[in-house]
Amino acid sequence: MNLHLSGPSNNLLKSHIEITGSKSESNRSLLLQALYPNISIGNISNSDDAKVMKKGLVISKGEVDIHHAGTAMRFLTGYFASQEGKNVVLTGSKRMTERPVKVLVEALRNLGADIEYVKNEGYPPIQIKGKKLRKNQVSLPADISSQYISSLLLIAPSLENGLVLTLVGKITSVPYIKMTLALLNQIGVETSFVGNIIKVSHKENIDPTALIVESDWSSASYFYSIVALSEIGSGIRLGAYKKNSLQGDSVIADIYEDFGVETSFLNNEIVLKKTRECELESLECDLSNAPDIAQTIAVSCLGLGIGCELTGLHTLKIKETDRLIAMYTELSKFGAIVTVTDKSLLLKPTSLLKSEVSIDTYNDHRMAMAFAPLALKTSFTINDAGVVSKSYPDFWGDLKKLGFQLQE
Repeated sequence: MNLHLSGPSNNLLKSHIEITGSKSESNRSLLLQALYPNISIGNISNSDDAKVMKKGLVISKGEVDIHHAGTAMRFLTGYFASQEGKNVVLTGSKRMTERPVKVLVEALRNLGADIEYVKNEGYPPIQIKGKKLRKNQVSLPADISSQYISSLLLIAPSLENGLVLTLVGKITSVPYIKMTLALLNQIGVETSFVGNIIKVSHKENIDPTALIVESDWSSASYFYSIVALSEIGSGIRLGAYKKNSLQGDSVIADIYEDFGVETSFLNNEIVLKKTRECELESLECDLSNAPDIAQTIAVSCLGLGIGCELTGLHTLKIKETDRLIAMYTELSKFGAIVTVTDKSLLLKPTSLLKSEVSIDTYNDHRMAMAFAPLALKTSFTINDAGVVSKSYPDFWGDLKKLGFQLQE
C-alpha cells in the first residue's frame, strides 16, 4: 500500500489519541509471563512484534519465524536456550538473517547453551536445544544493542544460580537496561546495577502480579513532531502515559521543548501543546540512550528549516534497515543537505522543501511514521505504508483523526 499524504486543511490540531502499550515493555512482560505464568499483563501492544513474540513463546519444537521482529529474535534466543526440552530453529525475514546475533549466542554458549548456526556464522537462522544453564557469570561488550543484554537479564531469575553480567566498556542504551531491571523488581526479583556489573538473583516462584504496560513513547514521538510542525496553539492529548516512565524514549518530551512543544501530565495522559515558534538554528543531541527517535527528530528539523547534529547512533546500522543510509537517501529527496557517518547524522538548515517525492520505507516502520508529519509542510507519497503494523497498526487511522489527507 502506497499512501499520498497532505496536511490537514486547518493546521490547528486538536484531538485525543489512545496509543497501545510499548512494544519494548510488552515483549519483556510476555517473556516474564512465560517463565512465571501467574503474571497478568494489561495494555499490551497490538503490534506485529508483540504478536509474533506471543506466538513464538508457546512453540516447543520446529521452526519459529519472527519475521522482522528484532526484539523477539534476541529475547527468544535467550528464552529457548534456557528452557530444557525445547528444540527449535529460530528464523525471520531476509533482513533478519542479515542482523548479527553472534555476541548474544557466544554469551549464552559461555553459560552452557546449545546453539548452532544453520547457515551463516553469526547470523540467524539458529538451531537452539534448550537445557538447564548452571553457569552464572558472563560478560558482554557494553556498547552493543541493549536487547542482547536484556535477553540475558530476562531469563536470569529462572537460572538456578541467577546471573552476574559484566559489561565491558562504555554502556549505551542504559534506559532499556533499567527498564528490564525495573520489571524484574516489579515481580519480586532482586537485582543490582553497580558500575559495569549487573546481578540478578534466582527466583523460583513469584506472587501473582499484574504488569500494566505503559503506552509507547516511540509512538508518541511522531505526535511531538506533528505538534512541532503545526501552528502555535495546536495540541494533542495522548494516553496512557506516566511521568516517571521506564522508557528511554520519554526523553522526547525534554528535546521537543526546544521546538516550542510543551508537555503536561494529566492523570494518565500527556497533553502536547505548541506554545511558541522554534528559535534554534541547529539542534545538537546525543541519542545513544534513545536512538529510535533519531529519525523523528531529523524530520522535525527538516520541516522546521533548522539543522541538527545527532550523535550516538551506532546501533542504527543493524536495525530493520541501515537507518543512517536510509535517512540520508530519503531526506535528500526533499532537497536536504545531509551527511551521515557510522554513528551520526548532520543536517544543514533547508528553507525550501521539494514536494511530490516518494519516500521508501525499507521494511522499516519508523521510516514511514517519522516522515509522515512532514505532510504539514509539503505533500508526498510513502511507499509500503502498511509497514507501520510492526509497532503501531493504528497509525494511519490516528492521523486521519487529526485531519491528515491520505490517499491510496
